Amino acid sequence: MTEMPKTQEANGAGGSSNSDLRSLCVHQLVSLAAARTPEAAAVVMGSERVFYCELEASANRLAHYLQSLGVGPDRVVGLCMERSIDQIVGALAILKAGGAYLPLDPSLPALRLSFMLEDAQAHLLLAQEHLLDRFAAGARPVVAADGADKKLITSQHANPPECLAMPEHLAYVIYTSGSTGAPKGVAILHRGLMNLVEWHLGNFAVTPGDRASYTAGLSFDAAVWELWPYLAAGACIHVPQDSVRNAPEALRDWLVSEGITVSFAPTPMAERLIHLQWPSPAPLRILLTGGDALRCYPPEGLPFLLVNNYGPTECTVVATSAIVPHKNGASAPPAIGRPIANTCIHILDGQLQSVAPGSPGEICVSGPGLARGYLNRPELTDSKFASARLAAGGQRVYRTGDIGRLLPDGQIAFLGRVDDQVKIRGFRVELGEIDCALREQPSVEAAAVVAHELPDGEKSLVAYVVQKAGAQPSASELKYALRSRLPEYMVPANFVRLGSMPLSSSGKIDRAALPAPSAENSLRDTPYVAPRTPIEERVAEILGALLRNEQIGVDDNFFMLGGHSLLGTQVIARMRAAFGVDLALRDIFEAATVADLSARVEQLLVARLEQLTDEEAQRELNALERGHAGSL
Repeated sequence: MTEMPKTQEANGAGGSSNSDLRSLCVHQLVSLAAARTPEAAAVVMGSERVFYCELEASANRLAHYLQSLGVGPDRVVGLCMERSIDQIVGALAILKAGGAYLPLDPSLPALRLSFMLEDAQAHLLLAQEHLLDRFAAGARPVVAADGADKKLITSQHANPPECLAMPEHLAYVIYTSGSTGAPKGVAILHRGLMNLVEWHLGNFAVTPGDRASYTAGLSFDAAVWELWPYLAAGACIHVPQDSVRNAPEALRDWLVSEGITVSFAPTPMAERLIHLQWPSPAPLRILLTGGDALRCYPPEGLPFLLVNNYGPTECTVVATSAIVPHKNGASAPPAIGRPIANTCIHILDGQLQSVAPGSPGEICVSGPGLARGYLNRPELTDSKFASARLAAGGQRVYRTGDIGRLLPDGQIAFLGRVDDQVKIRGFRVELGEIDCALREQPSVEAAAVVAHELPDGEKSLVAYVVQKAGAQPSASELKYALRSRLPEYMVPANFVRLGSMPLSSSGKIDRAALPAPSAENSLRDTPYVAPRTPIEERVAEILGALLRNEQIGVDDNFFMLGGHSLLGTQVIARMRAAFGVDLALRDIFEAATVADLSARVEQLLVARLEQLTDEEAQRELNALERGHAGSL
């Protein structure tokens, strides 16, 4: 990295720089890797394995077929596939055809999927056949790669199609939450993707011998980072099952058993992984993380490096990066690092002027990683991608909305946000989009959503609603309505009923004056039924502490209250400490209410006690009653 100038500006010089690569696109690098080592494994998922020669041939055939349907430069292709080898082939084929892929997560509501497809003006939809019913019939062509179109695709040439895409053409489009009530499409160019790949290969010394994990969904821009650098290098990508990637212990065991050398984990998962016991030495040499503010440092003796990364989707995944040192007792959270190659970070005031050295300001990014802008949103593009008059001359910068400051060692400290945007499980969420969706409900007069921080550092969304006269919506009714248009992670966990919204002197909603959720003000689906047994009391207490809910009844559902799989792993750990039993994540899904989960705990306790002598069983029951179940 270069030394910092006296203005609040950080320049990236990390990684190698090869001018020959800059005229290429990432899919061309994959073709070169396939030519070098055709018999090397490219992607592994369970018992499935595809070699580079097979990956290249399959993607080429599909690319030829897509080109025959008119796919070419700057034409967007919707890609709706589950995390699989087929999904990777599909994305690569779209790039080879010269188009830009638009990832469409099949778990999203059908209304949201259709909106993104229409808003992006997608030329066609490429999907797995069993997912086609997620979309209404439309005018655009639909390609079912594993269904009706399979025979036509396999009849195409296996040689690479003519490369039509150039560095200034679109590579992919990813939709992020929008403050105006609708998501917005971020248009990323090949030059930005190539800058990321080139920096990554050099900075982390990636070789064909590396094994990388693919844990993110394709609609999370971290997936870009998990796929293309490694395929460009001829390395092997391993794809875990969903049940593995969402459970820290299971993910650790999978990383070790698969011999993964470089992995990515969203910040909340990475914070749990680094505090598990690992074999030493471990195959893993680098754990990359990002998506949210990292709150802790790696412990001494961790057998791999933890690398913290920062970058909005609009900056092609990563803008800054740094190895996180061991730092026991540190009062400040880890920095977000220094800029990556060819990237510059500017700390600016509201007039896009540099602030005094060391002072806080808005983090703005310039360099080849910047997106073209937002699809079909010129005014928003102009406001977020502005021209700043800096010491180096006027240049285009992206205004992140994040607050930071330049540290004496040249790293950037992240300080917070200038607006209501929050991160939920690594996903960027504009609270205004949820506000809009709530206000459109016929039973709601006014609404506001805030993010409350849970004890583990995760955030939980709480919706405050003023009901229309005569309306009495339940929490489940509002959640059901929101789930029809919003991703699951954007659906509030709690709904608080208000007579009126607190307003500031300027007439805006005073979010700081909104009351905390309580048993008295929260909307419920069923009457509150208090725990009836000591086990139910303890289970309700555990769930209440994790969900920050002071009154959980026996019929309350963990997932309806805002629980999710990552939080479920903490339920398992606390149940083990409280009762000495080992639940599986499957148990949490199948027995999600306090009553059902308590019954499952009781079954496991009975089964365990039956294996003991009467004296041992009585001793453990006494320990349980005293609240010291860790001795069980």
